[in-house]
Amino acid sequence: MGLIAASGTANALAETPLTVAWREKPPYYYFDENKVAKGFMLERAKQVFAAAGVPAVFVNEPQKRIWANFSHGMSNYCSISWYRLPEREAVAQYSVPVHADLPHAVLAVPAVAARIRSHPNLKSLLSDKSLTLAVIDGVSYGPELDALINASQNRIMRRTVETSAMFRMVAVGRADYLFVDREDWNYLRLKFPELQPLVLVDFADMPPGLKRYIVCSRDVPAETMERLNRAIQARNDTPRR
Repeated sequence: MGLIAASGTANALAETPLTVAWREKPPYYYFDENKVAKGFMLERAKQVFAAAGVPAVFVNEPQKRIWANFSHGMSNYCSISWYRLPEREAVAQYSVPVHADLPHAVLAVPAVAARIRSHPNLKSLLSDKSLTLAVIDGVSYGPELDALINASQNRIMRRTVETSAMFRMVAVGRADYLFVDREDWNYLRLKFPELQPLVLVDFADMPPGLKRYIVCSRDVPAETMERLNRAIQARNDTPRR
């Protein structure tokens, strides 16, 4: 038995399990058609907590509730796979990175794909007053993209919906385009055939993919965070076959 697992298991016996929240975001974490929780990041997080010997109860909660819980000081509380943002650092503590995203892309309705491609860069695209950009309310696209979106001259359609619902809104022409996580797109285009006509457009100046972290409430002990960090680092250092 490895050092982390051995020491972690012994310590875990006396610990109160942490509540670990995850939001619906396939393929990272989601319920399948049989209501079974799945997703590559959910499985990775479960492996990290187990390897660290940190007992945890995983629960599904909406994103806004998760961050309201952190803001209101919920104790013994963690959540998985979040970007590092100043407003979040004010209410939660972060692990070392557990995953790194690919850069976002633009996903457009076919009728405007040529117009979108005519823009030489993101600044030009976001200055086009004739386009409507779909934005999922309450979600961060990363600090750089968030700042560009906030300064955009596009019409903005903000909705508090799941990612798949926003994709479908764009597919039926409610907006012209959105910024897309490539993992989301690779999963959802196969699950929902009506999305397949949408066009993926790359921009050379798209910000690099961001790192994701496990976040925990301030009362989670430093020693517990260190055990999680060691387990994450051990996993990151292990070659994948």
